[in-house]
Amino acid sequence: METRLYKQVADKIQAMIATEGFTCGERLPSERELAAKLEVSRASLREGLIALELSGVIEVRSNSGVYICGRPGHAPLPEAGPGPFEVLSARRVIESEIAAIAAQVATDRAIDAILVAVEAMERDHDDVATNEQADRNFHMALAHATGNSALVGVMNHLWDQRGHLWHKLKEHFQTEELRKETLGDHRAILQAIASHDPAAARKAMRVHLGRVTRTFSS
Repeated sequence: METRLYKQVADKIQAMIATEGFTCGERLPSERELAAKLEVSRASLREGLIALELSGVIEVRSNSGVYICGRPGHAPLPEAGPGPFEVLSARRVIESEIAAIAAQVATDRAIDAILVAVEAMERDHDDVATNEQADRNFHMALAHATGNSALVGVMNHLWDQRGHLWHKLKEHFQTEELRKETLGDHRAILQAIASHDPAAARKAMRVHLGRVTRTFSS
């Protein structure tokens, strides 16, 4: 079975820590330097760093850097499923088509359910847990709007792939700007579906998931 990319990157980081003699409390080079040194993308580097943080080797401090906080060496990594950017890539392919199909066939009742989820996200913007559930409700309402139970199952599975790596990545790198832009993105998707415009719905979903990907990877 092929080793997941974030584990390969985490192994590279651990090898560098050991080879260069970093000790507990020391700060690692910047993300830009690490990505260049290890010849990996910033997105892959972040996944590797988050995996190491979950295993207790490092600590990612917002606006400060990455610090060694565990015993340098080769720590076992938790099995965290697909990497966050794998999931986002899959969602961009599948959910863009879900949105397009929903725009073609959504009933008034289905559109109302999407609207309820959008309004809940806007109302509970400052309540992280409630907002997260409303976000899921929005994306699931889109899948239900297609009238295709197989797509509902696929969407459920994709959402459940947002595991420990995803939530830690979100904790560190989600911005208030992204949270506000997400509300606008969701409104645009809803409007396209309510207008029964598949091309606009597909584009709006791609824009939304592309924005999330860029924010978390740069």
